[in-house]
Amino acid sequence: MTSLDHPQLSGLGRNPSATHDVLVRLAAHRAGRHGISQRRGRLEDAVVDALLKHGDGDTAVGLHGDRISPEMRRRIAEHPDPAIRNAFTDFVRHMVDRKVTIGIDDLEEAYGQPRTMLASAPSPSLRAAVARAWYDRPLAVQVELLADPDPQVRAAATERKIPGVPPEWRERCLADPAVRINVARYVPLTSEQFAQLMRQEEAELHQAVACNPHLSAEMVAQLLGVDDPLVRVAAAQSRHVDAETRDRLYALVEAERADGRIEAKVALSWNFVEPDWLREAPLDERMTYLDCQHTTFRRVLASCHDLPEEAWRRLDNDPELAVRRAAARRPGTPPKVLERLVRAYGDVLHIRPLLVDHPNFPRDVLRTFVDEPSPDVRYLALQDPELPLPCLQQLAGASEPFLRRGVARHHNITDVLLEHLLGDPDPEVADDAAANSALRPTQMYRILTAAGL
Repeated sequence: MTSLDHPQLSGLGRNPSATHDVLVRLAAHRAGRHGISQRRGRLEDAVVDALLKHGDGDTAVGLHGDRISPEMRRRIAEHPDPAIRNAFTDFVRHMVDRKVTIGIDDLEEAYGQPRTMLASAPSPSLRAAVARAWYDRPLAVQVELLADPDPQVRAAATERKIPGVPPEWRERCLADPAVRINVARYVPLTSEQFAQLMRQEEAELHQAVACNPHLSAEMVAQLLGVDDPLVRVAAAQSRHVDAETRDRLYALVEAERADGRIEAKVALSWNFVEPDWLREAPLDERMTYLDCQHTTFRRVLASCHDLPEEAWRRLDNDPELAVRRAAARRPGTPPKVLERLVRAYGDVLHIRPLLVDHPNFPRDVLRTFVDEPSPDVRYLALQDPELPLPCLQQLAGASEPFLRRGVARHHNITDVLLEHLLGDPDPEVADDAAANSALRPTQMYRILTAAGL
């Protein structure tokens, strides 16, 4: 995290080129310790020693596992201050009590027991934490968790469809109020089980059932009259619904959204359920959805990779940007299609790989993005590792801090430009500049001296 008051120190703590003597001096300052906590890899003993000398329990939380040497682990285990000695363990136990998911390796380290034993620990909160964290647990452990006397443990054990619920346990789980909503989303249901669930006066349960991918045509038909936008949209996405019924269901929800019903807005705009079954349908059946008026079907269709050329031509020109972006992720996307899409709309930075990282993307055009009007598009010029200095200087003068941050992180940056960004008024820009591995040792020592370290 960037220190708002001392961004150069927090950034320097993250710098992968910072030597251990720089880190030792940084450990004497809170902002420096904060930056060091964000570093990857093992910390040298001298650095850990300095952190223990100047830090507190908050600092010691990150000093555990392979991040430190066995000698330092022993040092911490024997430390006279319990706030430091128990920092990591207390943190993990606090997260467990607050039902915050934490890695299974961290649970084993904090509690000093293997996961097989933790799964039957006396504390129900700990057993639930194991259920949330141990994704690939054996079936025998899963059965033990399904039979747990505490409802929070059973609920945690059924949050995901893997490792799942054995067939002989489905009836019991579907009758259990603690887990039936979870289980109703993914286990195959008999007609009787479906009817029992739908008789319950529980909207969330009906929504879970409607999203179940194993429903029969008869079950979906019984959902059509449910007055719930989320159920209607889920039913509309079923493989068992014809085009006319699908259009009618969507029209009902659209009308509800127009009337201001928040549930309808959620169902249409914030609902992440998709007709995944379409990806497995025969090609002839999938092609019938090329003209579907509902975006989600065309978006799923565009995620397939075996469509004929005419289908790709139409999907590349779809009126919805989300569909065009999905189509552009296929292996054979033409370079001109990729460039046109990115130049017009930028990229989606939280989805990897980026479109500019597509093997067919013409990387030589990246530097031409610096003159585009959209700052989101200009930012993508920084994906060129050899971006020339004039381009970096142009982006460094942008009014948008995120563009200057991108320049501050670029490995082709010069000493002069890096020095300029170290003094940027935006703390995050200065932090990123100080974290750049291109920062010279003389600049690092100057930062330390200026801070009195």
